[in-house]
Amino acid sequence: MTNQLLTLPAVKELLERAGTVPRRSLGQNFVVDPNTVRRIARLSGVGPGDRVVEIGAGLGSLTAALAEAGATVVAVETDGRLVPLLREVLSPYQSSVEVVHADARRMDWNALLGGTGWHLVANLPYNIATSLVLTVLDEVPGVSQLLVMCQREAAERLAAEPGSGAYGAVSVRVAIHADAEPAGAVPATVFYPRPDVESALVRITRRADALESELRAEIERLVTAAFAHRRQMLRRTLRSAFDDADAALVAAGVDPTERPERLGLAQWVRLATVSLAARQQA
Repeated sequence: MTNQLLTLPAVKELLERAGTVPRRSLGQNFVVDPNTVRRIARLSGVGPGDRVVEIGAGLGSLTAALAEAGATVVAVETDGRLVPLLREVLSPYQSSVEVVHADARRMDWNALLGGTGWHLVANLPYNIATSLVLTVLDEVPGVSQLLVMCQREAAERLAAEPGSGAYGAVSVRVAIHADAEPAGAVPATVFYPRPDVESALVRITRRADALESELRAEIERLVTAAFAHRRQMLRRTLRSAFDDADAALVAAGVDPTERPERLGLAQWVRLATVSLAARQQA
């Protein structure tokens, strides 16, 4: 049954029976290839005893693959038209899958999950992928591992290294909490409807040595200011953040003529520490 439900004809039949079509506004591109969802489940590393939250469960193809791997899954879907179909598809996995009708952008994550050690595995709608990953890292400490599929450019930004073309404020905000790495490309041919953009997987692992909240907030403030004009020198882009940007940069061991995309997390931490110290002395 699971194999049939992962194919294109089965997905079309389900949608036709429900009298509905994929919604572009919700970023609905369903994976219709069994090998792809099993690959994602395998790359996530989940197995018996693991707890997974999946966002945008759609028709349950990936959900079923995660359940087959032995994980317990909370499958979140915002589209009320799909929820009955999702429950039908996942009926063989009732003992290990809970379907939740909710909008991940507004739900109480911590109340839903409770505890720690959760995995997030998802084919994320392109229009919310970056903001949702950042929200989870900022506000949902119970999620320690993420494997997400999103638009290739977004995946590259999430996992970018300093000095690369994709590196920016999003990359630093991820690095504040976690280590991120590319986990592979996903061809457009495995989706229905076929998207106009390329997709990719990114693996994100939360670090145990989390920065304290005040320091995190200060890094984000500086990063936002610095990358507003990423091609300019830091002495210019951070003028609004310091009384004397040059002095602050030198005190942090950062070249004032450097550009923001060249700074790694350690340098942003030093710069934020200098900023907080100056504010306390003022």
